[in-house]
Amino acid sequence: MTDSPAPREPWEQPGWLSPEGFKASEGVEDWRVLGDAVYAFFRTDSFATSARLVRAIAELPAVDGDHQPDVDLRHEGVTVRLSTIPAGRFFCGHSARDVELARKISAAARELSIQADPTRVQHIQVSVDALVIPDVMPFWREALGYDFRRDTHEDVVDPRGRGPSFWFQQMDAPRTQRNRIHVDIAVPPEQAEARIAAVLAVGGRQVDPDHPWVLSDPEGNEVCLG
Repeated sequence: MTDSPAPREPWEQPGWLSPEGFKASEGVEDWRVLGDAVYAFFRTDSFATSARLVRAIAELPAVDGDHQPDVDLRHEGVTVRLSTIPAGRFFCGHSARDVELARKISAAARELSIQADPTRVQHIQVSVDALVIPDVMPFWREALGYDFRRDTHEDVVDPRGRGPSFWFQQMDAPRTQRNRIHVDIAVPPEQAEARIAAVLAVGGRQVDPDHPWVLSDPEGNEVCLG
């Protein structure tokens, strides 16, 4: 009897890119890999300018029926999120199509004299530690009005694409000395050190010296920041 092969990471599938592979691609300097997607923020001077950029993005040939960006338009700028969801799979990830579209969106922004500001992007996920996940997850799904992420029951997501996802982490034993809900905050790597320092400066504390990104407020509520 032979051992079953270890499951492959999503980016080990044909045609997929690892986070490092995306970052090493030419022409994606405006973009940051956060969670299972890539993000860019383009700073503008008005709602009208933001709208012009969104229109330019909508008219790009690379934007087709099954590969569309998520766009958040505000008067101070436009946030764009790119990911690829393979047919029949639950995970999002990065592919050559994301690289192509990222390049074209950045080029469209430059044509409108709009600059990217990577300091304005982040990804937030709330993590719930649970002993019996099937008992806990339905509560949060119904309370939030969320859906399961595709065909997995590991987390629930906002079908409107606005709120943070909720992920459920298996606990092996009860834990009473620490909060069992924490927020995962992903920021660009070059921003993490300054963000952690700012948290510590206002009374936050590091929970574990070996994991400096795990922080808590004065009452023990935690975030993982990095």
